[in-house]
Amino acid sequence: MSREQRTVLIVEDDRNTANLVATYLQREGFVTLQEHDGEAGLQAARIEQPNLVVLDLMLPKIDGLEICRRLRAESQVPILMLTAREEEIDRVLGFSLGADDYVVKPFSPRELVERVKAILRRAQPLPESNSVILQHGSLQLDPGKHKVTRDQQPINLTSSEYKLLYTLMASPGRVFSRGELLRDFYQHEEAVVERVIDVHINKLRQKLEPDPAHPVFIETVRGFGYRFAEVEK
Repeated sequence: MSREQRTVLIVEDDRNTANLVATYLQREGFVTLQEHDGEAGLQAARIEQPNLVVLDLMLPKIDGLEICRRLRAESQVPILMLTAREEEIDRVLGFSLGADDYVVKPFSPRELVERVKAILRRAQPLPESNSVILQHGSLQLDPGKHKVTRDQQPINLTSSEYKLLYTLMASPGRVFSRGELLRDFYQHEEAVVERVIDVHINKLRQKLEPDPAHPVFIETVRGFGYRFAEVEK
């Protein structure tokens, strides 16, 4: 990943925290921008079009969850939520609105930087050696172009949704437990809960399935987890 062109927008009302995050990201070669309220942060995300947004949950004017909701309605920019709130419902809600990862304060700046790198890696097209096109019926995933289509129409996925779909689609018929997907999905699985996988699966079905209530691509294996449907022979 070429970091020289990577810009991270930090939306955090505590200037000391924002400066600390910026310092550690800059040491790794990232360009950083800062805003300190939700309104300015949302405007900066739209104008500057950063490669990733570090977004505090509790912000003046517009809170982080609302910013996440608005950004995800118009952009697939990766979002790392940053908050002092530890309740499971907040984490699940953040992911359901499209956040890619979640860091709870107090946090290690080095860990935050590693999570930023991991999110951006998930957003990159795979190397040519891993770029075999995956297809099931009308659904196609092109790893080389980091592109998903159904009936030749593009489907916009977040980097996390794309990673999950690729994992399932690359092994059709294999059953993945929620815990297994979580470990593959996040290197720092202690920050998330298994329900997050259900949230991502539901969002994927809404985008992929002709009838999300009766999925034909991503199947539920009750009591265990999920699998991608067997490739038609």
